[in-house]
Amino acid sequence: MVVGRFDGERLRLEEAHRFPNAPVRVPTVNGETLHWDVLRLWNDIQEGLRKAASQHSSALSGIGVDTWGVDFALLDESDALLGNPVHYRDARNDGMMARVFETVPREEVFDATGLQFLPFNTLYQLMALKSQNSPQLQTARTLLMMPDLLHLWLCGVKAGEYTIASTSQMLDARTRGWHEGLLQRLGLPSNILPDIIAPGTTLGRVRAGLASHIGVASEVPVIAPGSHDTASAVAAVPAEGENWAYLSSGTWSLMGIELRAPLLNARVLQRGFTNEGGVAGTIRFLKNIAGLWLVQECRREWARAGDEYSYDELTQRAGEAAPLQCFVEPDDASFAAPANMTQAIREFCLRTGQTPPDGIGATVRCCLESLALKYRRVLEQLEELRGARLEVLHIVGGGTQNRLLSQMTADCLGRPVICGPVEATATGNILTQALARGELNDVADIRAVVRRSFPLETFEPNIRARTEWESAYERFLRLSSPS
Repeated sequence: MVVGRFDGERLRLEEAHRFPNAPVRVPTVNGETLHWDVLRLWNDIQEGLRKAASQHSSALSGIGVDTWGVDFALLDESDALLGNPVHYRDARNDGMMARVFETVPREEVFDATGLQFLPFNTLYQLMALKSQNSPQLQTARTLLMMPDLLHLWLCGVKAGEYTIASTSQMLDARTRGWHEGLLQRLGLPSNILPDIIAPGTTLGRVRAGLASHIGVASEVPVIAPGSHDTASAVAAVPAEGENWAYLSSGTWSLMGIELRAPLLNARVLQRGFTNEGGVAGTIRFLKNIAGLWLVQECRREWARAGDEYSYDELTQRAGEAAPLQCFVEPDDASFAAPANMTQAIREFCLRTGQTPPDGIGATVRCCLESLALKYRRVLEQLEELRGARLEVLHIVGGGTQNRLLSQMTADCLGRPVICGPVEATATGNILTQALARGELNDVADIRAVVRRSFPLETFEPNIRARTEWESAYERFLRLSSPS
């Protein structure tokens, strides 16, 4: 929960409340289901708003929610939850892509939606519910993506914000509305889907009862930002001109460019890129990469064994390890949800004829160098599909705090990497609200505010390391997936 103070020139962020978002495993007859604890999240959001209201004597100018993509809630005719939303990593999605393609070929799904094929996209989650003859799906009167649900609870208005809806693989890439024809062919209900609204839409005012409960003025507007966290983050990329790429770095790495219209052709499909919605009518043309998930899972594994390490400690150990010894393909299926991430890394190395990393520092270094190499592969594909060179990479988000990875990326790409801001998603969210209020004119204004407001750090490529990285890249290409 972040409060932004905008004086018309610069933005200052203040953390009002920080809380965990941990999935919960619930036993079922057939095993277990991985849920989001959305009621806990809602309780923490109310607590955060209570703190924000008490800390700021003047009324808040707006409230907007962004979250991760693809996941959703089903509501009954009274707008009551039919069940806790299911986590996108739940096993129910296994095999659902193949089931969809039995009815609608892969190429047709891509031509219709323009989206990268990920097994947890909303489309396949709904197919899983249909395959299970889910009573929830049969009873549902409304489907809301996660930020749309929280907006409903804040102000009582049901709507589907465009950027979060675009992660579902159920939007028509050309019309930017729900693709009812695709859903009809798959036997999935379209009547439960809300009207699509653009980011920057004022939904309504905070519910009177809620406002009284948390101490917020009832006239505070609820404004939909880029409700997909990456859409807000990309809006806050402090770039100028057109020859740049962005990387939103965290658990996932989302790497791409900004377009005015979707890019739909056989090469895009083959390369596994996606066309997601952005702020101000833009398209986020990007690829999802596993990101720092590998390091996070290794850290959790070591913590379970009784060895607690901070991320700074892990990065320091990685910096001390020998460089460019072994690599993994971050998006290999074996890393999606392994019981033991370090073992999965070891097995991948053995399977590809490499000596596995030995020790904590070597393991983390393997993960970070593999990400840098993957970033180069994706950047080259972006240049191929765009038809022009990209001169600089902007990295935003929490991953910018890993300076070792940023320098590795600059060395591997052979071009400058500009890092910042860290809180890009909150920044883009708040400044999109300012745009909606008429305090800014366009996304270029948002980016100018970001450049004035936050320190940025540029990492120049180390020319002396170029030969070693070129050799490493050739090795990486031989072991990585075709995409």
